Amino acid sequence: MSFRKIEKNMDRIRAMVLAGLSGVYLGIGLIPTLHAQTREEKVRTDRARFEPDGFWIYNDFQKGLEQAKKSGKPLLAVMRCVPCVECVKLDDEVVESHPKLQQLLKQFVRVRLISTNGLDLELFQFDTDQSFNVFLFNADGTIYGRFGTRSDREHWEDDVSVDGLAEALAGALELHKAYPSNREALAKKRGPKPSYPTPESLPGLPNQYGPKLDYTGNVVKSCIHCHQIGEALKRHEWETTHRLSEESLFTYTHPKAVGLNLDTKTRGTLLRVAEGSEAERAGFRAGDQIRELDGQPILSMADVQWVLHRLSGEGATVQAKIERNQESLMIPLKLSRGWKTKDDIAWRASTWTLRRYALGGLLLKPVSEEGLKQAGVPGPAMRVEHVGQYAPHDIAKRAGFVKDDLVLKIDGRTDFSRETDLLAYVIQNRKSGDTIEFEIQRKGEKMALKLVVPEVK
Repeated sequence: MSFRKIEKNMDRIRAMVLAGLSGVYLGIGLIPTLHAQTREEKVRTDRARFEPDGFWIYNDFQKGLEQAKKSGKPLLAVMRCVPCVECVKLDDEVVESHPKLQQLLKQFVRVRLISTNGLDLELFQFDTDQSFNVFLFNADGTIYGRFGTRSDREHWEDDVSVDGLAEALAGALELHKAYPSNREALAKKRGPKPSYPTPESLPGLPNQYGPKLDYTGNVVKSCIHCHQIGEALKRHEWETTHRLSEESLFTYTHPKAVGLNLDTKTRGTLLRVAEGSEAERAGFRAGDQIRELDGQPILSMADVQWVLHRLSGEGATVQAKIERNQESLMIPLKLSRGWKTKDDIAWRASTWTLRRYALGGLLLKPVSEEGLKQAGVPGPAMRVEHVGQYAPHDIAKRAGFVKDDLVLKIDGRTDFSRETDLLAYVIQNRKSGDTIEFEIQRKGEKMALKLVVPEVK
């Protein structure tokens, strides 16, 4: 670990000592971060850190429901993939006595879920490529709202904030106070009954995982990660239909795909509206506060995503209730056919599996305007950033692709400017055994390569 990282950790420890936090908390929660922990150590340290003091009910949702029924409090369930480092900063601020959240958190029964083993998939429907999800419940299972959005592998500042989480908690408390008079408006926050009740019952996962974590052995290997749920469903659809639907590819569409750029510090205030977008055509303006969408109260960006996720990609119109200059307005948001495909799925963990299905293990990135000039390429191109080296991700390698190849044409087409668009094209229009023809440029020389779409095993 670099001196700068050690110094940063020491600064955090000194700050928490000054804040009066206990030596036990420091010993089990922070000092281990001074060396690079294994995934196994992270999971076991997390349990030792959060379970003993009882502020959080640890990895036991049923116990949380029982306490919520007895106390009359709403229930907060935080789903956290502990080994994932991308969202650790927000998580630390949530659990490490952030001043804006403490009074709000105390008004909830709090559950920390670190695995999806045994999870009720009828109740917990969420973006499985996230590694930090928050559900806000009534004790009867009614969902007040969701929190947790992500559109990048590493950066989270444009999707979530501690202030935004505080706003979502405050909004849930308001809904809880009004319950059950608002029960009908909240009904759509639950999805349809799923084909599989729990993650361990999904195709490909039975007999591999149990309903609980196994702390007697390798606890990480006993854990069903969120992304495995989405991947199992996609694999099953691909194996049975030889393609993936638009709804399966473009799940939990980000609001910015339709032009809604939301302020993460609020429940649903627009920072800006993208020019030429569906949102602009509908009449949304910067500063508008989205109060309801499809009749559902909005507590966060994740609530907006939930509504968009449930809409058809064939086109739909959804009603938005907004507040503008202290006036309440209704705006119909009309979505055209194929609107979901404007979203970008390249950042998603589950897309690694799609790259194997469609591209034989290639990872592609768009070439910048400056890069095109340097390469002497007139139109859009994608650079091969990575070629899978080991089976079953090595099909492109065996077909002759190497790192830094410039992909100029695919099946004679030059209109693929994003990896997302190419993945969708292959997955929805090609099947196992089909041949895709590539024109590439390598060190200034153009070449033709062929890639056979592999069978999914």
